[in-house]
Amino acid sequence: MIPVTAIFDIGKTNKKFFLFDANLKEVYKVYHRLEYIKDEDGDACESIKELTNWIKATLTHALALEEFNIRKLNFTTYGASLVHLDREGDPITPLYNYTKEYPKDLLEDFYNKYGPQENFCQETSSPALGMINSGLQLYWLKYRKPELFKKIHNTLHLPQYLSYLFTGKMVSDYTSIGCHTGLWDFKNNSYHQWLEKEDLLKYLPRAVDSAETFPISFRKQSMSVGVGVHDSSSALLPYLISNEEPFALLSTGTWAISINPFNSEELTLDELEKDCLHFIGIHGQPIKISRLFIGEEHKHQIEKLYEYFKLEKGYYKALKFDPIHYAKTKARKAKKFRFEYLKPEVYGISQAEKNDFSQFDSFEEAYYCFLDELTELQVASLQLVLADTSVKKLYIDGGFNANEMFVEMLRQKLPTISVETTDFALGTALGAAILVNQIQVSNEKLQRS
Repeated sequence: MIPVTAIFDIGKTNKKFFLFDANLKEVYKVYHRLEYIKDEDGDACESIKELTNWIKATLTHALALEEFNIRKLNFTTYGASLVHLDREGDPITPLYNYTKEYPKDLLEDFYNKYGPQENFCQETSSPALGMINSGLQLYWLKYRKPELFKKIHNTLHLPQYLSYLFTGKMVSDYTSIGCHTGLWDFKNNSYHQWLEKEDLLKYLPRAVDSAETFPISFRKQSMSVGVGVHDSSSALLPYLISNEEPFALLSTGTWAISINPFNSEELTLDELEKDCLHFIGIHGQPIKISRLFIGEEHKHQIEKLYEYFKLEKGYYKALKFDPIHYAKTKARKAKKFRFEYLKPEVYGISQAEKNDFSQFDSFEEAYYCFLDELTELQVASLQLVLADTSVKKLYIDGGFNANEMFVEMLRQKLPTISVETTDFALGTALGAAILVNQIQVSNEKLQRS
């Protein structure tokens, strides 16, 4: 039997399970999607019950595979998600979606107490993002759902909840605490004072190192289980191990996350307004990132283009970058697209008043134009984390690294930086595997800039 490491990589859309051998090569995988349910307010959310059932069933099935011997287990998940447990350790609320609207009057009340908003955002190194500042979920429950709130005994970040399912250990992890939660005071390197004033610290378990493991037995199989890790921090680890020189990572999917592990400068108000923030890395160091909602924007615009040009879904994937075609696109002066989810004006970039696809002779012409305007925004977002550092290499991973046109346009617009697509398609899962195998990632690498 091959000794393997099992990793659950839980995205908002795709739920993935991998087995990696001793060389961290993928030897088995499962992809799955779960349907959303409604929370008590009628908003869409993840079913924590269905997720739990799928995870336990998937691991049970993998343990029965005769060719593999699962020795280690870890979890990486999306952030901004909390699981609230009762005295018996069972979830008592839905897994509220971070897209859920935060009551404006309650948010105003919060910033009146602990702001002003600009100060709070600088202290916690995150823009004001409502429910995405997941720590404020506790404030919302306390004042808007007091009967539910009374039942809370512990609150776990999603990666640590999945670990808890197998270990019974309630802990927190710095990578989850520090991802735009509104919980962490980056200047004082501690929980923000608002938690103590609201008597909420007692619900948050002790924070442990991201490489912490616990020995367990599950279905008569002994294994070491990690504490889980936030997905963006996890995605960095394979690159940190394989690089000697400073680099940046553009991790793409629903969001494009520009990550520079060699930039820990304090955030300015201007950067915060442009969706720049800090994460906490596995060694507790702040890491500057910027976010852009390009995956959702691309999905929206491509569906409109398919509908207009009467094409089958997936057509764009067959297109290759053509420099002549791109030169014609660049010759255009006026912007042609109106974005649904992105705000170019934040970066000082214009956009069209509305979409008018009749001005294009073909889907290809329209798609070149759209990607040209989209990558202009992506470069502006990237520059927020690249500025004032010696980074000369940019990796692109995730869904957009397979889009040749997107990648080539970035190369054209970043002539002084080597833009590389990567084979770390499983980078997030690999990072979690690196942690549970306790492979050392030198903190010294993070001091060079």
